[in-house]
Amino acid sequence: MISDRLFVYGTLMRGFDHPMAQLLSRSADFLGTATCRGRLYLIKHYPGLVLSDDANDVVFGELYRLRDRDALLAEFDMYEACGAGFPEPTEYIRRMLPLSLQDGTAGEAWTYVYNWPVAGLPRIASGKFLEN
Repeated sequence: MISDRLFVYGTLMRGFDHPMAQLLSRSADFLGTATCRGRLYLIKHYPGLVLSDDANDVVFGELYRLRDRDALLAEFDMYEACGAGFPEPTEYIRRMLPLSLQDGTAGEAWTYVYNWPVAGLPRIASGKFLEN
């Protein structure tokens, strides 16, 4: 089964006045906050998640259940400029990642992982984009 869950950690989170954040808000069910293993970098006015094997590297975000999974994933793939039709390497790739939910249970969800070099970019050490 393809997951209908999406983990977001940047401009798609609640509180952002962005058309894609509004699309997510009205087209998905907010399931709560969650974390995943990774490092967060400030790319421009938005963050990028880079995978990490270090248990101390944690990124904080929000978990959603997409009501129309295929249509919404296609919309978000376009927004993140990844997938079929975009020249590689794309800035982001959509991957299924393990998560820890706010109640301590484990799960997994789609998320967008930054796919370009991060050398020289500022790291968001807290793992929380909103605290940047």
